[in-house]
Amino acid sequence: MSYVALYRKFRPSDFGDVKGQDHIVTTLKNQIEADRIGHAYLFCGTRGTGKTSVAKIFAKAVNCLAPVDNSPCCECDNCRAIAAGASMSVAEIDAASNTSVESVRQIIEEVSFPPVDGCKYKVYIIDEVHMLSVSAFNALLKTLEEPPSYCIFILATTDPQKVPVTILSRCQRYDFKRLSVDIIADRLEELTSLENINVEPRALRYIARLADGAMRDALSMLDQCIAFNFKDVLTYDNVLNVLGAVDMQVFGSLYEAVEKRDVLGCMRVLDEVIIQGRDLGQFVTDYTWYLRNLLILLTADGAEDIIDMSRENMERLKSQAEGADPASIMRYIRVFSELSNTIRYDAQKRIRIELALIKLCKPSMEKNDDSLLDRIRALEQRMDEAPVVNQGAVVIRSEAVAEEAPREVPAALPEDIKKIVHNWSSLVGEAMGMTRASLRNAYPSIDDSGRLMIVTHVKSEADYLKGEFGRKDMEELFFRHVAAKVDYVVELVPVDGSKDRVNPNLLKIEGVEILIETDSSEEDEEYV
Repeated sequence: MSYVALYRKFRPSDFGDVKGQDHIVTTLKNQIEADRIGHAYLFCGTRGTGKTSVAKIFAKAVNCLAPVDNSPCCECDNCRAIAAGASMSVAEIDAASNTSVESVRQIIEEVSFPPVDGCKYKVYIIDEVHMLSVSAFNALLKTLEEPPSYCIFILATTDPQKVPVTILSRCQRYDFKRLSVDIIADRLEELTSLENINVEPRALRYIARLADGAMRDALSMLDQCIAFNFKDVLTYDNVLNVLGAVDMQVFGSLYEAVEKRDVLGCMRVLDEVIIQGRDLGQFVTDYTWYLRNLLILLTADGAEDIIDMSRENMERLKSQAEGADPASIMRYIRVFSELSNTIRYDAQKRIRIELALIKLCKPSMEKNDDSLLDRIRALEQRMDEAPVVNQGAVVIRSEAVAEEAPREVPAALPEDIKKIVHNWSSLVGEAMGMTRASLRNAYPSIDDSGRLMIVTHVKSEADYLKGEFGRKDMEELFFRHVAAKVDYVVELVPVDGSKDRVNPNLLKIEGVEILIETDSSEEDEEYV
């Protein structure tokens, strides 16, 4: 007898063998017990989650001559005939290869004939039903809505969005969940025990995680690994070699090189992965998963409970998470997620990955927000690590600082005040934000003691210029013009233009006439 693949050999034969879909199994068994069997079902879910298997078990259960706990006995003639695909009352149709309306018309013609081989129901299982053409769906509508009492339709699909709403509304919909890593790993351990195969639990868990919730994928990968490692213990390293995957230590080394902005180090790690013959598409997927685990560890309390990883790898991940920046890791995930969408069809996968690694090490190559934040973080880190020299009011950070005594910023001279008054328009043009807005109604003058006076008739602007932030911005603005510390006062005047509180002789300075404009608008009554 020829060899039978594991996923075919251990396909569930009754409801008790179905793993991870208890909500669906319980509902179907209750319907059989209460004799409330529907006429149309829609099974939705990703590949390898048990849609077709449950459909066949349900077909056996409703036609079983001696059911056990509302599950097929798998021993009677009906169960055996259905399991062997020899029953005329159960038809499995692949809609991917039978998309035309003629195929559906053939079903409609057969529906009118009752079962003749001792079965109670005729069951039509249409797999990948979303592949049917529009005309085929339209031909199926009436029969699907009002089939004969002995007829059951079970539609299975991985893409329910493509099924017309008119079909969806006529079916009971059941969504099959992705299987967890624990469920898949336990099932693999059970089957390897039945097959007398020695395998490390760590290897089984890795296969279970790589299967991405699909039991069939996990069994196919296990079959492949067993064939490679026949008669020996199947180890974790063997699984990595067969599936072209990369060990966690490689990901750790790559992450450390990226954090150090070491492009050459990244290229060396990638070179090692390629020399070992690893699958580059799988490498990108696994590294994105590694970054995901690192981000969860940084941002969630008790993350160890939801990260499926050995204790040794978890300790290594924790050490790398110390001092890591979540925003940077989110940028890394974005870059590699974009890469995974394009690399599968790219002939030059290595070059694509190298470009992505260079992007991670050189945030300046990108112009989006998260790259800019990453550059700012790197600059802040460099500034924090550099020595500090305090020069009066100015703090300078430098890697090489001359040994000299701190200098104080000199006070402004009368000539400096006059220079500011002469260049007032230019100075206002250089101001930013709230400071610039507060200077739009302000004019310079000089009081009796020779200090700079800023005159305005808007109270809110005067308050800002007197405040801490306003004074800080003005001092920096003055320093850029005269390289001195300028002391100034703010004067609030009435809107009628009265200059009783300002020395009128000081409003003209060396031929520069400074006027205080009046504004008769209602919003400026008295003081604003």
